[in-house]
Amino acid sequence: MSAAATPNELWLTDITEHWTAEGKFYLCAIKDVFSGRIVGYSISDRMKSSLAVQALENAVAMRGDVAGCVAPSDRGSQFRSRRFRPALTRHRLFGSMGRVASCGDNAAMESFFSLLQKNVLNRRVWTTREDLRIAIVTWIERTYHRRRRQPRLGRLTPVEFETIMTKNLALAA
Repeated sequence: MSAAATPNELWLTDITEHWTAEGKFYLCAIKDVFSGRIVGYSISDRMKSSLAVQALENAVAMRGDVAGCVAPSDRGSQFRSRRFRPALTRHRLFGSMGRVASCGDNAAMESFFSLLQKNVLNRRVWTTREDLRIAIVTWIERTYHRRRRQPRLGRLTPVEFETIMTKNLALAA
């Protein structure tokens, strides 16, 4: 997937799952390619279209006017659903589906989930979904966004990069 020159130009989305003693647990996340920031996510014990729709609604609530943003996804049923496609249209986002068996299209999202697996999901056996939910939210909001420095961002965190770059974009406008 190509780079984005501005926030809300290109979002990636995908779903991952993990087991707890209570059963499966699903996370749908939306990543802004500009900064690598997770702009929306939703967590549930069921992998239904509502999981993807809620992640999208959370992203739009966080980012405001996102008209024109391209939001590709894989061909999962949640992203092809009668609820998700109209949600994209309502917010004037452009959805697209990757090619069948084309994992490179969503590599940045898969990379995020790999980090989540390594740093949270596979660290221990999770007893409850609530314990895992708290651990995921804490890792995303505290560690990934505010502490994890990324080489492609000039060793800045996603929050630092967005703060600096959006200020620069505003000055240039």
